[in-house]
Amino acid sequence: MNIKITSCIVLYRNDITMLQNAIKSILKTGRMDKLFLLDNSPTDELKILATDSRIEYIHNPANPGFGASHNLAIQKAMTLDSKYHFIVNPDIYFEGDVVTPMVDYMANDITIGMMMPQILNEDGTIQNLPKLLPNPFSILKRKIKKPVRAYQKFINEYELRKVPKDIIYNAPVLSGCFTLLNLDAIKKVGMYDDSFFMYFEDWDLSRRMHQQYKTIYFPKVSVVHEYESGANINKKLFKIFVNSAITYFNKWGWFFDSERKKVNMEALSQFK
Repeated sequence: MNIKITSCIVLYRNDITMLQNAIKSILKTGRMDKLFLLDNSPTDELKILATDSRIEYIHNPANPGFGASHNLAIQKAMTLDSKYHFIVNPDIYFEGDVVTPMVDYMANDITIGMMMPQILNEDGTIQNLPKLLPNPFSILKRKIKKPVRAYQKFINEYELRKVPKDIIYNAPVLSGCFTLLNLDAIKKVGMYDDSFFMYFEDWDLSRRMHQQYKTIYFPKVSVVHEYESGANINKKLFKIFVNSAITYFNKWGWFFDSERKKVNMEALSQFK
């Protein structure tokens, strides 16, 4: 039985070379059946990237947002009867076959709904992206980073930094920069909530998925993420970030959220 595997990169005026690196990385495994390039740019100049028969380029200048755009590709993947679907950021690249180990691990456990690999900076250091469920103070503390000692204690727990780096575990929040979705699980819990234009949509989906399935951090393989914290340097992106944070906490609860405490305690209990 040939299990179909699909993927999607959402584009918006990205650097061509960066995109070529991402596309080459995701397509070099022979198991990738389809890569959707969902282009939210005003013009379709990036269609020149569709150089492989497995690539489907879709120009969507209305730009409904990150999650809503990925939802279009997820719907197309479901139409193709894809079982596993990768969400890939434009600034991701990797050597070797990351796809096969992740798909094989997920295929061996039907209780897994989402997975992410280890994410590295360009210098090889690890990005601490799996997290506990946040409260509003979590977001504020990560921005302020003071007082230093209290911040360090908080961030070590919140971002699970003390967990041995090679352990596979069930994390309440996974980053959306490189995510494997079990589409059978997506059919049950739903796709991205498109009320988030950008930011927090991956946290929201992780939380919904974590309620019914495992959301697995899988550091046996790694990808490089050319991460730039746009919300910290761009006023427009910071405004979008704040609006998305408000949307998230309006949905899940600000300070009174009994499920958050329970989920976080269960996550931490894995390492005792």
